[in-house]
Amino acid sequence: MLLRPLSAALLLTLPFSLFAEEAALPLDDLIITATRTAQTADETLASVTVITQKDLQRLQARSLQDALRGVPGISISNNGGAGMATSIFMRGAESDQVLVLIDGVKVGSTTLGTTAFQDLPITLIDRIEVVRGPRASLYGSEAIGGVIQIFTRKGDVTLKPNFSIGGGSDETVEATAGLSAGSEQSWFSANVTGFNTQGFNACDSDGSGGCYTIEPDKDGHQNLGGTLRTGWRFANGAEADFHWLRTNSETEFDSSFSNEAENELQALGSSLRFSPMHNWQMNLAAGQSQDNSENFLGNAFISQYDTTRNSVSWQNDISLGTEHLVTAGFDWQDDQIDSTDNYFVDSRDNKALFTQYQGTFGDYDVQASLRNDDNEQFGNHATGNLAAGYALSDTLRFMASYGTAFKAPTFNELYYPEFGNPNLSPEKSRSFELGLAGELEKSHWSVNAFETHIEDLVGFDANFSPVNIDKTRILGVETILGFSIRQWEINTGLTLLDPENQSTGSNHGNELPRRAEQSLRIDVDRNFHNLPNIRCGATLQAENKRYDDLANTAQMGGYATVDIRGEFAFSKEWLAQARVANLFDKAYETADFYNQQDRSLFVTLRYQP
Repeated sequence: MLLRPLSAALLLTLPFSLFAEEAALPLDDLIITATRTAQTADETLASVTVITQKDLQRLQARSLQDALRGVPGISISNNGGAGMATSIFMRGAESDQVLVLIDGVKVGSTTLGTTAFQDLPITLIDRIEVVRGPRASLYGSEAIGGVIQIFTRKGDVTLKPNFSIGGGSDETVEATAGLSAGSEQSWFSANVTGFNTQGFNACDSDGSGGCYTIEPDKDGHQNLGGTLRTGWRFANGAEADFHWLRTNSETEFDSSFSNEAENELQALGSSLRFSPMHNWQMNLAAGQSQDNSENFLGNAFISQYDTTRNSVSWQNDISLGTEHLVTAGFDWQDDQIDSTDNYFVDSRDNKALFTQYQGTFGDYDVQASLRNDDNEQFGNHATGNLAAGYALSDTLRFMASYGTAFKAPTFNELYYPEFGNPNLSPEKSRSFELGLAGELEKSHWSVNAFETHIEDLVGFDANFSPVNIDKTRILGVETILGFSIRQWEINTGLTLLDPENQSTGSNHGNELPRRAEQSLRIDVDRNFHNLPNIRCGATLQAENKRYDDLANTAQMGGYATVDIRGEFAFSKEWLAQARVANLFDKAYETADFYNQQDRSLFVTLRYQP
């Protein structure tokens, strides 16, 4: 059941909780992802967490996995450290049911259906927006659990160089350099980063599970990446923007099929925004993302998978006075595969029309959206979302929402040689949510409860073949609180989840794999008023047990880890930081047989005016 004794105890001791980054966001900061339009945090009717660059530096996050670990509603599975396959489950939805955007461009492998989070350097990221709950009525397929949008750095009005270098355990080194500039009419930002680690033994298998091989060696990872972003604001107010991200990585891992991969990840896009009329904002955008890999066993070439997503979007935002906004547009997407394996179908496109209304009526806020996707393989799918909010007082707000979503099966699920199932049906979901949020002096809290039903969820049977699971039901509660006491900042996040397989058969009533039912994160940071150059902090991350299979026979135990961090500012521009992760050297797994980082130290020197 969802409310186990530990859950009840946590609710009694932590009546509300908040992930640190959400508490740190001023309410007048803008959020883009929840509605595809700019709105302030106190206006949104979605459950949103925003992680800024300042948050990433304060927490000394070493990877995207680090940054997202403990965000309410998110559970992470990793196959053995840096560079290893990382899956993110949001609100109990599958890892391929989370839509990922980079500067508005949809990314992810068209074969696997997931995004290579492990290949996205955290040092290239300026901001992350996490929107929980279905957003298919705005973005289409894959947004069942929610949306994660990653923003790269954008130039400022002054010339600003930045530089960092660091090193630590497992012979890890990392360096980043960048330059940004701008004016009232233009902006420019370019950044490059390099990372290398000898790693540790990723898989602790006896040959009968996990990686199905015995390779007790270190599994290293190296990554070289860069971003470029530039734009121009014309005299008539129109804006043109160009952005590009590319990473190249090499990763060693344990597997009997291949044990080394060379990966390329790229997101390229441009947009033009202008106003044909004073109350009409038009946005034309085009993008391409690539996820390419070559796989080797020793030095022998094994396979190649090059996947490409091309997209075009036309969006129109029409203001009807100051309290009403109507959005309408068209999306087109084309997915392609070029592989050494023979896929029966290697491309498909999707065309969609969408519309949205946002309105304010005194203390009431309303949002309604509809979308129809015409998928080349699976035909038409209509999705919708309806949300309402009511201001109970100046500091207390209630919200409720209902949304539907769908997801087309991936090419691997359908056609991977000797594995795929071409008879799979698209996944469909419906979700309900109730939320309450408020502010107190120097504090910020919210509670959200949700229920999601997914039909035809794609899972894997005992023979590792993809099958549709008739029914699944996911219940959850996310509680959030952040507050300051004198020189202390305390932020916590608690998620309670009940992801149940409700299909007929032997797995009825089982938990969906790789989701923890209970997860807790507490961040504590301390400033010293008499020593303003010093700051220190600690993070507790705890999760209960989870299973690695639909049959619930492979159980992974719960765990708790503690990270500590400190920093010293030599001046306004120079900062030295140190972080010890997994202080008590806890051994744990988030995927069966795959090791996670033991105690480690990393030291960083930063220059950023």
